[in-house]
Amino acid sequence: MSIMSIIGFDAAALGTIAFLPQVVKVLMSKETKDISLPTFLIVAATNFLWTIYGILRKDVPLTIANSVIFVSVLVILWAKIKYK
Repeated sequence: MSIMSIIGFDAAALGTIAFLPQVVKVLMSKETKDISLPTFLIVAATNFLWTIYGILRKDVPLTIANSVIFVSVLVILWAKIKYK
């Protein structure tokens, strides 16, 4: 495995892990008043586009990380709407 692949997988892992504490906190507390809906909509769109870009480039770390982050952000958005 090349150094570039290792860096890619490491960045993908860290980026993916970054949203998990927020997802857990939102689901446990059912509290979303301090979460910005416009910001998370933009983050969702961004990660969706990065996922498509990763698929088109056949870049596995980019695709996996952004698709997992996209799902995490969708969970937060779902909670934001549900627990309003």
